[in-house]
Amino acid sequence: MSSGKALRVAVAGLGTVGAGVVDLLARNRDLIAARAGRPIEVVAVAARSKNKDRGVDLSGMAWEEGALALAKRNDYDVLVEVVGGSEGQTVEAVEFALKAGRPVVTANKAMLALHGARLGQLAHDNGVALAFEAAVAGGIPIIKALREGLAGNQFQRVFGILNGTCNFILTKMRQEKREFVDVLAEAQRLGYAEADPTFDVDGIDAAHKLSILASVAFGSPTNFDAVHVEGIRHISALDISYATELGYRIKLLGIAGLTPNGLEQRVHPCMVPLDTPIAHVEGVFNAVVAEGDAVGTSFLQGRGAGAGPTASAVVSDLIDLARGHNVPAFAVPPAAMKALPAAPMAKHRGAYYVRLMVVDRPGVIADVAAALRDEKVSMEAMIQRGRDPGEVVPVVITTHETEEAAMVRALDRITALEAVTEPPRIIRIIERL
Repeated sequence: MSSGKALRVAVAGLGTVGAGVVDLLARNRDLIAARAGRPIEVVAVAARSKNKDRGVDLSGMAWEEGALALAKRNDYDVLVEVVGGSEGQTVEAVEFALKAGRPVVTANKAMLALHGARLGQLAHDNGVALAFEAAVAGGIPIIKALREGLAGNQFQRVFGILNGTCNFILTKMRQEKREFVDVLAEAQRLGYAEADPTFDVDGIDAAHKLSILASVAFGSPTNFDAVHVEGIRHISALDISYATELGYRIKLLGIAGLTPNGLEQRVHPCMVPLDTPIAHVEGVFNAVVAEGDAVGTSFLQGRGAGAGPTASAVVSDLIDLARGHNVPAFAVPPAAMKALPAAPMAKHRGAYYVRLMVVDRPGVIADVAAALRDEKVSMEAMIQRGRDPGEVVPVVITTHETEEAAMVRALDRITALEAVTEPPRIIRIIERL
């Protein structure tokens, strides 16, 4: 493709992101052409309903009903895949384009988390790019930062707020002292949460993104099955109130880092200290932190979803391709990737917040303390206010650093106590951010 000749783009999927890409390429046409060194034009699209008004001009573009049919056309240079889904025709379309020697730009984090290593190899074998800035943290250019801007660093850890829906819910719960179910319903009304919010609130979406980040940062093939995943359904307004009192904010974090036991990948609610920047990332915003041996700590914050931010990321990849810029999908060539052992969650070491609901009667705290002592879990502090004999009251305990397996054993013993009326609620405390 010679300089000055338009880069012809086929866009599979005309939902929020796909329509956003078409709109951005048209709206900033001249600026993008100047920065890319040539025009970037959408020549073909694929979506189910041809007559739906998507708020963008599709005149002059060829139309296909499915992603695979679009990929099989021979009149485009780059396939943009923004349909989503980790199996079926979406993956087949990406595979077809790569095998045909056409680069692919995708926002599909589920597909990359589950098939990234294979698709990266396919792109490498056919000498084309697999680009996915839009797959992680929307408008935050974290993939380019890890893969290029910070490429000289040995990374110790990458972590962040990777799901805006959960961050919105936790922010609202704290600010308005409301419960999870109530705020989730509001998030759905506002369009921040899907009708079926499982992927978001159960941590799966964040886990997909973390798997990709870990692969790019640590040169290991994506391994979604190795990610420990917990969501936010069990977080209550009571826990958020106690967190504030203790000097923390509750955030759903994705954390990947090298440990003596291997590569640790985990997504779960965390208590983060109020004096850390990530504690103050509110609403639907995302944030990602990378720790490198040369650069130290880099903190990036921005909108993690939506038409504009995600389209911005897609177009940045298209500009790179228009310039002839092609780097390995996951920062190193497939042959240089090394499968790292997965660190078992049972070996994780950290501090814990534990909330118990117990019948207020003599000896209960002694029994709880004995269960912790027997597993060598050291209490840092305890909150128990007032007396209400015979009634159920909350008791909050924070611990010093301990091994997860010991904490689990202690909680099993505590759960079995007659005076404990419901399973303990635990949230991991992250001090070093």
